[in-house]
Amino acid sequence: MASSLRTRRGRARLRAVALIGIDGSGKTTQAHRLAQALTAAGRPATYHRNAGGRRWLGRIAQRFGRPDAQRLVGRDGLLVVESVLRWLAIALALLSCLVTGRTAVMDRWSACQYASIRAHGGQRWERLARAGYRIFPAPRVTFLLTVDPAEAYRRIERRGTDHETMEWLTAATAAYRGLPEYGSFVVVDGNGPPEEVARRIRAHLSEWLPEDPAAGPGPAPAGPRRPAGDAGRNGPVPVQARP
Repeated sequence: MASSLRTRRGRARLRAVALIGIDGSGKTTQAHRLAQALTAAGRPATYHRNAGGRRWLGRIAQRFGRPDAQRLVGRDGLLVVESVLRWLAIALALLSCLVTGRTAVMDRWSACQYASIRAHGGQRWERLARAGYRIFPAPRVTFLLTVDPAEAYRRIERRGTDHETMEWLTAATAAYRGLPEYGSFVVVDGNGPPEEVARRIRAHLSEWLPEDPAAGPGPAPAGPRRPAGDAGRNGPVPVQARP
């Protein structure tokens, strides 16, 4: 019975997988790697970055002499913009998955927005956000990458493209753990080397990744993309929400 169930699950279509966690937890790196591994295993996958636009808003804020996005539009304004942009990004990702038949590997999901709302202390917005995101079907698996806030801080400083405070990273960590969905997440320790984290993720997807392909280095999040003509059906197609 159990063997038959595993066989049926292995043959089932893997429509979507989500990776969530605080900034610096390795979501983007692992999402790229997973899209590559699934494609190599004969299950074409597309990477989707479901950003909320906070980094983009932060750049605009600096142009206006403000230190960050929250100082530009206020806490509530930031949460509204984040919620709307992430909702649009997820909707486009799922539509793309439906049209192309590829597996959607989600770099961030609705839970990221709920955690952001809680970490910002804007709980009164959470019920409204949940009402809006409720229309989306849940991914087959949601991986929560956990990492020590101090390690996340070091990673963010090393990449040098943005900045987060220890206070924010600690609050975001607590927010993820406090979500009612926490029990449904597959929690993966993200403190180790990327190859080790990738192996742990693939182990939970053995129904769709029966073999353990070599974990080659995933593309850098901000690196150049392959031309559309080369993306084809034989490789993962990176898609990034704009902004």
